[in-house]
Amino acid sequence: QVQLVESGGGLVQAGDSLRLHCAASGSTFRSYAMTWFRQAPGKEREFVAIIKWADSTTTYADSVKGRFIISGDSAKNTVLLQMNSLKPEDTAVYTCAAATVRYSNGKYGYDYWGQGTQVTVSS
Repeated sequence: QVQLVESGGGLVQAGDSLRLHCAASGSTFRSYAMTWFRQAPGKEREFVAIIKWADSTTTYADSVKGRFIISGDSAKNTVLLQMNSLKPEDTAVYTCAAATVRYSNGKYGYDYWGQGTQVTVSS
């Protein structure tokens, strides 16, 4: 059984930085990519950033582009999210997920999800 565990969240002031960590434990697996999502109270889950292992490309949501940086180690199935210049609207539960399935249409299926870590940004 595989588990993903996030850490690094906390309460910070606007303009501060945080680094989130996601580490896998349990059974060995391989993934095509790893992704960060977030969900704020009363809102639906949204995509934040993804790193694709095959070509090492990264993609970001427009709302975090230029402020957040995703990185990771495919061999260890770990992923980091460096968050800079945090804003109150970044407040959410951040969750990592491992893309273990890739469909012919280019979409990913996520078999493994973490429980999430809370990030709160005050003004």
